[in-house]
Amino acid sequence: MNLLLSAPALNVYEQMALDECLVRTRPEEITLRFYRWTDGPAVTFGYSQFVREVQKTLAECAFWGPYARRPTGGGVVFHGNDLTFSLVFASADRPSEIYKKFHRFILAELAARGVSSVPFDKVLSASAYAPSVNHTANACFINPVENDLLAADGHKILGGAIRRFGQTVLYQGSLQVPDGRTNPLYKNAVIGAVRAFLGTDLRPCGASAALISAARRLANAQYKTPAWTEKF
Repeated sequence: MNLLLSAPALNVYEQMALDECLVRTRPEEITLRFYRWTDGPAVTFGYSQFVREVQKTLAECAFWGPYARRPTGGGVVFHGNDLTFSLVFASADRPSEIYKKFHRFILAELAARGVSSVPFDKVLSASAYAPSVNHTANACFINPVENDLLAADGHKILGGAIRRFGQTVLYQGSLQVPDGRTNPLYKNAVIGAVRAFLGTDLRPCGASAALISAARRLANAQYKTPAWTEKF
């Protein structure tokens, strides 16, 4: 069953936990989910980043809100007005190929709706940029990487992070536009991109109480803890 999953508003720790629960409990299903937030601005950061460097980045940006380590990679992402979403699906492709293909479909869907954007690999040569390495923290909407999407004025509007759990892939994405959470154009573009990318339709479905309870337990047991936040 392929789902467009609706879940209640959650905090940043519960959002991360719910994505992991979906991977572990529904590894064979395609599940697209748009986040609904209970808290104000929040931050997520990549699984392998050093927390001290993340904290330094947040202090430099004068951000004092909640922050959570993602189960996926990538850099520091600020969640304020962005359209945040996750996609769970089975794939044998390399993460870099998944990233490139999926973002091309989102690019096409945005263009069909009149949103002008360009993939970052059309702006610079591949040798001119790269993801952070050695656990270095960076604000990834300041530092685009290959196959991110940029607005016409050059600032990054779409980035994501991927982690493979066996044959199941978790993609967590952020579309950073001022009306990302309120304008249905953007959700429809992502839905259209998923349908084209994976060749499937999506059935709207609400998250069960049991699934949400499991996510909240995992958030308390893992994502809120210093052992996870300060993992590196």
